[in-house]
Amino acid sequence: MSILDINKIRQDFPILDEKINGKNLVYFDNAATTQKPLVVIEALANYYGHYNANIHRGIHFLAEKATSAFEASRKTIQSFLNAEHLEEIIFTYGTTDGINLVSQTYGRKFLKEGDEIIISTLEHHSNIVPWQMLCEQNGCILRIIPIDDNGDLRLEEYEKMLSEKTKFVSVVHVSNALGTINDVKFIIEKAHAVGAKVLIDGAQASSHIEIDVQDLDVDFYVFSAHKIYGPTGMGVLYGKKDILNAMPPYRGGGEMIKEVTFEKTTYNDLPYKFEAGTPNIADVIAVKFAIDYINELGKENIAAYEDELLKYATHQFSEIEGLKIIGQAKEKISVISFVLEGIHPQDVGVILDQQGIAVRTGHHCTQPLMSRLKIPGTSRASFAVYNTTDEIDKLVKGIHKVKKMVL
Repeated sequence: MSILDINKIRQDFPILDEKINGKNLVYFDNAATTQKPLVVIEALANYYGHYNANIHRGIHFLAEKATSAFEASRKTIQSFLNAEHLEEIIFTYGTTDGINLVSQTYGRKFLKEGDEIIISTLEHHSNIVPWQMLCEQNGCILRIIPIDDNGDLRLEEYEKMLSEKTKFVSVVHVSNALGTINDVKFIIEKAHAVGAKVLIDGAQASSHIEIDVQDLDVDFYVFSAHKIYGPTGMGVLYGKKDILNAMPPYRGGGEMIKEVTFEKTTYNDLPYKFEAGTPNIADVIAVKFAIDYINELGKENIAAYEDELLKYATHQFSEIEGLKIIGQAKEKISVISFVLEGIHPQDVGVILDQQGIAVRTGHHCTQPLMSRLKIPGTSRASFAVYNTTDEIDKLVKGIHKVKKMVL
């Protein structure tokens, strides 16, 4: 039984009072984006209403207050990830932006023709396409870790792939489509044994799993604020300090420079070398409040409650004739992808929406994974700390209504 007061938590999220098609909103699309608590919404409004200013170079009161709040978020994120150095925290525009930054800076400088990059079948397109682009640019070779029918990585095959040619490994911590939790510590250890660097896509893990980048010994870790009850358009790249220092800048412009002449430009120190231009100030400030909110509830408590929801929903779904859960990994977060026999996922989504129930349908930006599973897509219900078993019951009832209307 959860020690969290879920009814009180639900009061922190004003959107949960919305009516959709005359029905109370049931929001099960948390893997796409989580809803925002009042403290985050108020932090955004407070910045714009009371101390809106550009940061770092201003000496007036508003600029100094905004700069202080902006850098306070960096400190909070350092603690959230247990990074050794503050300057290892780079603000980006999201997980996708962080992966592209690494591929186009570290990748273009250090990877060459014939070098091998390993990703997995579970990857989101954001952790596939940037590496394909790098392979086209530098002549690298992309290799893919296969999965078994349950959605677990076949790590014995991964070990066989590793060689002196392996220079980079980039894998997802948690699958957005199936909920599979990967053994990233094992993956990192084996990659380092052959001298390869590792990036972990933590977009789905960041709100569910304790992350300690020093314990993992990971070279790069990326995530997005909007997956952890924070605002959209803001993300984080963690990188080991010595590696970041060796990488060229990603974008040119203000803030990332020390001195500019028409003859030569010298670049700023970390972290600002990778933060060109006016950043997403309001959203960076607000993410601190999202992390503080998570810390107040306790990530262990959140994970335990969400696991209760997953087990309850899995049991309820197993009773529905013609429903197949896609992804039965040994370790999962609170995501259930499913297909209904004879019914297209889009039809499932449309009919559930008519009942005020929001799920995600389609390939979930994991088309190669769907091809491996030999399906066009799934319906996906993903749970967060503000969801309830009563809502799961409504979803089950909604699925029965889908079957009745379509079949």
